[in-house]
Amino acid sequence: MDSAEQVQQPARPRRITAAMVAERAGVSVATVSLVANGKTAGRVSGDNITRVREAISELGYVVDGIGSSLARGVSSIVILVAPDISNPFFAKVISGVRESLGPDYQLLLSVTDSGQFPKADDVRRLMSLRPAGLLVDAPNADFLADLSAAGPLVLLDAPGLAEFAPAVNLDVAHGARQLAAHLAAQGHRTVAYVDSVTGTDTFAVRRGAFLTEAAALGITTPADGIIATTIDVGAAAAAFATSWTQWRREGVTAVVCGTDTHAYGVLQEARVAGVDIPGELAVAGFDDLPYSATSNPGLTSVHLPAAPLGLEAGAQLRRLMQGEALVQSEVTLESSLVVRGSTSAAAD
Repeated sequence: MDSAEQVQQPARPRRITAAMVAERAGVSVATVSLVANGKTAGRVSGDNITRVREAISELGYVVDGIGSSLARGVSSIVILVAPDISNPFFAKVISGVRESLGPDYQLLLSVTDSGQFPKADDVRRLMSLRPAGLLVDAPNADFLADLSAAGPLVLLDAPGLAEFAPAVNLDVAHGARQLAAHLAAQGHRTVAYVDSVTGTDTFAVRRGAFLTEAAALGITTPADGIIATTIDVGAAAAAFATSWTQWRREGVTAVVCGTDTHAYGVLQEARVAGVDIPGELAVAGFDDLPYSATSNPGLTSVHLPAAPLGLEAGAQLRRLMQGEALVQSEVTLESSLVVRGSTSAAAD
């Protein structure tokens, strides 16, 4: 092909710099920096502010926020480490964090594949960004010990781990005990449990609190009555399908799930198998996701305040990042049982 016929590659757009904006506006680079970062009060005239803003708009200048913040030794990034973000519960947590941090910080998520827990090495690599702060949701002690993160750190839903850092926790055990009492009052005497495979302490707490209270109230769980899957409707449905025939023979009349997402899978497969909910089998979960109120039947669930969890954790971290002392290093938000149509008296 003749060189004249060669397809011309589009030129890369050049990077617009503060110096180029300063030249266009007829001001110094320092003045551009003050305007771009909103620090003009008493330092830049109104005329110069207008000229700089017009030049920024015309040239399409974008402030190199990370570069400038790293020059100061810390960025405006906040990292949220969350296991198994496939759980819809985290959407509300993230929304609460985002609202609490406001426009001064950029939220960066460090997440894992479904059913996997974050590795400390992966998070440490992100620390090269020099984040202003770090939030870790539903950690375990081994992860925190391995992480050894410096700088502002707040834990979310981290029962028993306040020794590592300030924490905002959910009293999931309270709701779990309420659920056990509710099922006992409804006449259930044999229950099964569908857990999450994610190795986080919060799932161990909700399972342990429920089973301990249930046993104290005369409810038993078969030897094969505890199974675990990823937080996925299809995975939970398949696991229930495999277990239900045996559970039925063993007299199981209620299935408690570690999350509402698991419970949706159980409800879905129960309908396919012709199992009457709640006449033959009661189903309950944890999280109280929005769909739980409108599913058919409505899902009994332990309400966990996801958005307030994110709001309070973000507020605690913001105080630390601003050098303020915390009034409380550990804050606990209460859970509660929401009873709906998926649980009722056990069948005779």
